[in-house]
Amino acid sequence: MGNFSRSELEAALDLYRGARDAASGSGDWRIWAAVFTEDAHYIEHAYGEIHGRAAIEDWIVKVMAPFPHMRFPQTWVAIDEASDAIVFECRNTLDHPTEPGKEFSFPNWTRLIYAGNGLFSYEEDIYNPSRDGPRVIREWLAAGGRLATTDFLEMKHS
Repeated sequence: MGNFSRSELEAALDLYRGARDAASGSGDWRIWAAVFTEDAHYIEHAYGEIHGRAAIEDWIVKVMAPFPHMRFPQTWVAIDEASDAIVFECRNTLDHPTEPGKEFSFPNWTRLIYAGNGLFSYEEDIYNPSRDGPRVIREWLAAGGRLATTDFLEMKHS
């Protein structure tokens, strides 16, 4: 048996989604980083392992800077009360720059571990970083999408 009730896990997921959506809408990804514990562990298959809220914040602010208003609609959610875990699939989505309703996206599975008080101690994002992200970004750019900055290119290859 886990440490938290299903209703608390669901409420925590709502906080996570709210912070993610607020960060996406405003471009201030510090909002989203604040849902992690000070000692959180984050595994991101394209960027490696990140330890601590401050490092997560530094990373996400830089990696999301080029993508104004990337969205992450969820397609399904599973709650594992015994492990205080939440698993979901979202679509990393960029809207078409000129055709409303058309979008560019790829699937991502995320596993979160809830630590209490509205904070998460662990996240792992699972997708194919060598295929999915670069393909979608290339297609979006070819359709007229524009990067706000190219800092993430330097970060990825440094």
